[in-house]
Amino acid sequence: MCGIFGYLSYNNDAKIFEDRLKNAVKTLENRGPDYSGIFIHNNVGLGHTRLAVIDTSQAGSQPFFDSQKKYVLIFNGEFYNFKDYIDELKNDGVKFISRSDTEVLLYLLIKYREKAIEKINGCFAFAFYDLQKQELLLARDRMGINPLVFYKDDNFFVFGSELKSLLAFGIQKKINYSALNFYFKLNYLPTEISILDNVFKLNPGHFLIVNKEGIKKQKYYQIPIPVENEYETDYKSSAKKLRELLSESVKRRLISDVPICTFLSGGIDSSIITAIASQYTKDLNTFSIGFKNEEFYDETKYAELLSKRYKTNHTAFLIQPKDMLEDVFKVLEYLDEPFGDSSSIAVYRLSKLVRQKATVALSGDGADEMFAGYNKHSAHFMAKYAGSKEKLTALLNPLWKNLPKSRSSKYTNYIRQLNRFAEGFKLSPEERYFYWASIGYDDYVNNLLAVSSDYQILNKIISKYNSLSNNSDDLNFVLYKDMHLVLQGDMLTKVDLMSMANSLEVRTPFLDHTVVDFVFRLPSYFKITANNRKKILKDAFSDLLPEDIVSRPKHGFEVPLKSWLKKELWTLIDDDLLNEDFIYDQKIFNYNVIKTLKKQVLSKNPEDSPAKIWALVVFQYWWKKYYC
Repeated sequence: MCGIFGYLSYNNDAKIFEDRLKNAVKTLENRGPDYSGIFIHNNVGLGHTRLAVIDTSQAGSQPFFDSQKKYVLIFNGEFYNFKDYIDELKNDGVKFISRSDTEVLLYLLIKYREKAIEKINGCFAFAFYDLQKQELLLARDRMGINPLVFYKDDNFFVFGSELKSLLAFGIQKKINYSALNFYFKLNYLPTEISILDNVFKLNPGHFLIVNKEGIKKQKYYQIPIPVENEYETDYKSSAKKLRELLSESVKRRLISDVPICTFLSGGIDSSIITAIASQYTKDLNTFSIGFKNEEFYDETKYAELLSKRYKTNHTAFLIQPKDMLEDVFKVLEYLDEPFGDSSSIAVYRLSKLVRQKATVALSGDGADEMFAGYNKHSAHFMAKYAGSKEKLTALLNPLWKNLPKSRSSKYTNYIRQLNRFAEGFKLSPEERYFYWASIGYDDYVNNLLAVSSDYQILNKIISKYNSLSNNSDDLNFVLYKDMHLVLQGDMLTKVDLMSMANSLEVRTPFLDHTVVDFVFRLPSYFKITANNRKKILKDAFSDLLPEDIVSRPKHGFEVPLKSWLKKELWTLIDDDLLNEDFIYDQKIFNYNVIKTLKKQVLSKNPEDSPAKIWALVVFQYWWKKYYC
C-alpha cells in the first residue's frame, strides 16, 4: 500500500500551494516510507508516498508518467493480475521502463479510461490525470479495502488516502454533529458520513471524474444482490467451487518482491488462508498475538496447532496487557477521524511486531460477513426460526437485566449476549439489525449528546442500508448489509489504519470479487444452520484444518479494555478527557450520562460501559488534537 494526495484549485495556479502540498504528503509517510514525490502543473498538485512491494527499484516510484508526459498516475494498492495485460500493451507499442503494476495500470487507463477499472483484480485507490483535457479520474476498489476521502468547496477539490492529509493541507474544519449520532451508536462511522462537513468518502466500487464542468460520480461495481431463484443449490459442487476460487485468490495475493507472511489467529478464517498459502510458499512465516495471564483473550495455542501441521515459521507474540499501553497513545495519535473499535490496539501491536520481519501480510478479513461468522448471525437465525427456547430467553429478560454483564469473562459475556438477544427479539427485522450492530442505542445517544443532529440525514442513511434488502428477514440480506456497514466502516478501516501506521501491507483473499460474487449466489442455509456457522466454508476446507480449530467457537480479537480503564487509563479519563469541567466547557455532551458511565465501569456490572467510554476517549483525544 501507499499514500496518495492531490488537489485541484479552481481559482489559482497550484504552484502557490506547493508548501501545503508537501505538508499534506508528509502526513502519509507511514503509508509509504520508501519514497515520496510531488507533481504540480497549472491548477493541479499530486503527491505520493511509496511502500515498495512490486519492483522495489526507483523505476516504480510515483507520480508515474507515460513516455510523452501527457498523463500521470498516483496509485495506492495492488493490481494482482497486472501481468495479464503486459503482452497486449506491448503489442500496442508500449515500452515498459519498470516491472511495476503501476505502469501497467497507467497504460490501461490511457487506453480504456474508466473501463480499465473493471479489469483490475486488486485493492486500490488511485488518481489518473490527463494533462491535456485537465481531467482527473479517481477510483476506489470494489470492496473498500483502500480508503479515499475528498473535500470540496468553492476554491478546491482535495483528496487523499487519509483525512489527516486533507487537514494538513488546510481545509475548513466544521464538525458534522449528525455523524456523532452514528459514531456513538456503532463506535465507528459508516462510509456514508464523515466527522467533518464537506468531507466525503468515495464509496467502494465507484469512481469520480473531476474537470472544469464539475464532479461526476459513477458506480462500476456492486456486490451481487442475493436472488433466491438464482442461487447455486448443489452443495457439494458449490463447496468445491468455493475452494477453487479462494485458492486462486490466495495464490494471486502471494505476488511480492518483499517478505510476505500470514496473520494466524487460530480462528477458521486465518487458518484456511495459511493452509492454502503454505501450499504455494515454502517456509511460510506466520504470526499471532496473545496475552500473558489473560486466558480469555489468548488464542495462540490454536495458531501453534495449525502452524505445526503446515510447518510454518511461526512466531507467537505473548505480551502483557501493560505492554500495549504505549500503543494506546500511538493509536490515539494516529487516528484522524474518531474510530472507537478498541481491537484496533491489538491490530496495531500485531502490525508493529510483524513489520519487523515482513512487509506484506495475508489476513482472513471478510469471511465473517460473508459466511455468517458472528454471534449476531446466530441470533438473527434464532429470531427468525424461534422455538420455545428462544421465546423463553426473551421472556426471561428481566432476569438477564439484573445479572452482571461484561465482555471480560465467559460467564458475564454470555449473560450480556442473552440480554442483547432478548432485547432484539421483540423488534422488527430492520430495527433488530441496527440494534445488534450497535454498542450505544438511541436513548443512550440522545441523552449523551448536548448538540442536535439532522435526523433527515440520519434517516436517509439508515434507509439506504435498509433498502439494500427487499427481505431483511433473510440471513443473506443480513450478511449483505454487514458487507456494506460493518466490513467497510469498521473492519477494513481498522486494518488499513493500524497496518499502515506501521508501514505494513495487508491483503484480504476472501474479498477477491470473484469469491464475493460467488458466495452471494449461495443460499443462506449453506452458510448457517441452528448449530453451525460458516458451514460451507468449514466443509470446503475441513481436510486442511485440525478438528480442534473447526469445532471451536468464534472468539473476537478483543483487548482487556475494562481493566485498563479502571487502572492505568483512569487518570486520563477522570482528570483530563472526561473531566467534568472540560465536558461542561466543551458543550457537546451531557456530563450526567458520562458520570454514570464512569461509575458503571468501576462497578461489578460494567455491561458495555468500557466500549462506550473508549469511544468517548477516542473522540475527545481527536477533538483536542484536530479541532480544539
